[in-house]
Formats: sequence, structure tokens, C-alpha cells
Amino acid sequence: MRKFATAILAAILIAGCTSTKRSDKECIYVSIAPLKPLIHGIVGDDFDIEVLVPAGASPETFEPTPKQFIALNEARMIFNVGLIDFERNLISKVRDKEKVVDLSRNVEVIAGSCSHNHHGHECAHGVDPHIWCSPKQLAIMAENAFEAIHAALPDSLKYNDNYTALCNKLLDLDEEVAEMCKCAPSSYFLIYHPALTYLARDYGLEQVSIENEGKETSAKRLGEIIDMARRDGIKRVFYQSQFPRSSVETVCEDIGAEAVEINPLDEEIFGNIRRMVYLITEN
Repeated sequence: MRKFATAILAAILIAGCTSTKRSDKECIYVSIAPLKPLIHGIVGDDFDIEVLVPAGASPETFEPTPKQFIALNEARMIFNVGLIDFERNLISKVRDKEKVVDLSRNVEVIAGSCSHNHHGHECAHGVDPHIWCSPKQLAIMAENAFEAIHAALPDSLKYNDNYTALCNKLLDLDEEVAEMCKCAPSSYFLIYHPALTYLARDYGLEQVSIENEGKETSAKRLGEIIDMARRDGIKRVFYQSQFPRSSVETVCEDIGAEAVEINPLDEEIFGNIRRMVYLITEN
């Protein structure tokens, strides 16, 4: 019995040591989850890639913890969208600014706001930050990431091959999305918060949002949207998982449409874009 108890104790101690063992790899940070597969597509498993904003949290209200600030200063590189307020505040507190990579460089940004009426946080520089929701913009972001990684790690030739594979993956996604959008049953789609602005622009669709510049649409404008949607047979109204379903329920009832949840902050960005476009363009 004593031998059995000793064996159990040893197993517990070994499991405890295993579970708390830290990786010996250097760390790369990304500001939001959709950036992780983009960076992983280039560096593979050579680095631990950590996401700053946890799943389910809103980037517009997120505040890094003191522990995260320490980890960021120890990280090899930090990749951010470059258009969200918390990122701008974050950069000001990172000692080595050279390791912070702005992935929005060379993106043709769209004026707008990502503020939420109950949050009151404006987007950095008064532009729409949701560039990661469009394959065309993801390709630009991937190029920015590769250039920064290549400059920091010039001897890693395998990253060239990884980047080529990533570009091919993004090109396939771009062509697939373009083809789906050609067959869309309507030239526009309804959404609560305007998170798919770049996707709509890049693929010939119009995004009609119920929330505008962080505020609820006026009763007159909302009535016009409802009348238009009824006339055109719109079947779905999209809302982000960061908002309650109740934000679109009344509109859906008036139109006779279905409320459909999407999550632009999903880490699996490639499959997530396919899913969102399928829902938008499905007859």
C-alpha cells in the first residue's frame, strides 16, 4: 500500500512539473487572434506566438495587464494591426519600438469609427481598423510581416518558402471569395456593427450597418433600411459575437429576417472569412 501511495505521489509531482514547464522558444506577440495564423504561416513553430487580447474580449476596451507588459518587453517581435486605440497606447509603453510591426502599412484605409455606443472608444486616426477581414488586405499584411521577419532574421531562408506558401493560400482565398461574391443574391448585406467594410469594398458589395459611428441609427434611417430590406428580400442580419443578439432582434422581426452571429476576431481567419462570405452570399 505504501509503495502504491509513493507511486501515485511521484506521478502527481511529474505531472505538475510537466504542466508548468515553460517553452524554451522565443516569443512573438500579436495584438489580436486573427493575426496569429498569418505570423505562424511565416515562422512556423520556431516561436511561441501569443495573443494579447484574450478570446471573447473586445479590443476596444482591452487593457494589458502589468504581466503582459513585462512579456511584451521580453518578446522578440510584436505584430499589431496599427489602427486600434489600445495598440497605440501599448506601443508607447514598449521600450524597444523597433520590434513593433505595424501591419496596416500600405493599406488603403477607410475613414470611419469602430467605437461602440456603450464603450466610447474611437479607432486610432479615425479610420476603420478591420483590415484583417479581407483577403486582399491580408495579403498586404502578410507582406509587411514577412519583410519585418526577414529583416530581423535574415539567415532563415525557410521563411521565404513559408511566405510563398502563405501567399498562394491567400491568393486561393481571394479568388474563392471573389467568385462567391459574384453570385451574391443582393448587392448589399445588413450588419449591426460595420466590421466588414474592407471585405465589402474589395469584392463589390455594400455593407449597410444598423450602428453608425458608434451610435444607433436614427429612427428615420432605420425605417428606410427596414423598408429596403423587405423589398429586396434580405434573409439575414449579421451581428458580432461581441454584441448581444438583442441588438438586431427587433430589426429582424420587422424585416422577417434571421439574426446571424459572426465573429471577425476568430483566430481561424481563413476559414472564418469563408464562412462569413458564404453566409452573406448564400441564396
